[in-house]
Amino acid sequence: MADSTSPSPAVALTDPSPRRRTALVTGASSGIGAATVRALAAAGFATVAAARRVERCEELAREVGGRALALDVTDDASVAALAAAVPEVDVVVHSAGGAFGTDRVEDGDVEGWRRMYDVNVLGVLRVHKALLPAMRRGGDAHVVVLGSIAGFETYPGGGGYTAVKHSVNALCRTMRQEMLGEPVRVTEIAPGMVETEFSVVRLGDAEAAAKVYEGVTPLSAQDVAEVIAFAVTRPPHVDLDRVVVRPVQQADAAHVHRRR
Repeated sequence: MADSTSPSPAVALTDPSPRRRTALVTGASSGIGAATVRALAAAGFATVAAARRVERCEELAREVGGRALALDVTDDASVAALAAAVPEVDVVVHSAGGAFGTDRVEDGDVEGWRRMYDVNVLGVLRVHKALLPAMRRGGDAHVVVLGSIAGFETYPGGGGYTAVKHSVNALCRTMRQEMLGEPVRVTEIAPGMVETEFSVVRLGDAEAAAKVYEGVTPLSAQDVAEVIAFAVTRPPHVDLDRVVVRPVQQADAAHVHRRR
């Protein structure tokens, strides 16, 4: 006769496995965005790599076992299509962005500045608005925005970029206030010098971009990605509000020690 104290075989003895959390990264086709997808996949997230160069995202998705989606953060229809394709998402990393040109304010290229604002600021706005409903449904959401030390410092020739990154910083702080009391964390990651395609795009010349890092060991995309992965794997009650990360040879935007 069976022991009357033994549990019935029909009764589950353990809780079901928790749902695997999903992280979506914009600007994931290269640089910090691509490195972040790899870091979050290694941390156990189901990943969605999203960018305009979707073929690069598809290659990355095959590497990490995630998904790839086309995304232009400056296009409303593209953002809407992204939201329709991702009904569940817990972490969104806003990595899409960039700087164009180094003109002085008096010589400012209005179209270039507008393009920077559209990508860096309005791009975050569009994606955030589109994905926040899905994030709220999960009950433990995390918004990560890739800012810059240009979000609280200035330097000659950086007026356009510092203006938009100051806006990004203000946007993050405002979201933090507006969603206070909700299970939504907001983290701004503010790197200093990072060697990626950033300077090539900004200066339009690989040789000129290389000179930016002469005599310096800059941060790598992986360095920043590991900080992002650390931030989003803290317990739900812990929010790393703003994380500033620089190479040891950089004190601020204007002071860099270069080896001779």
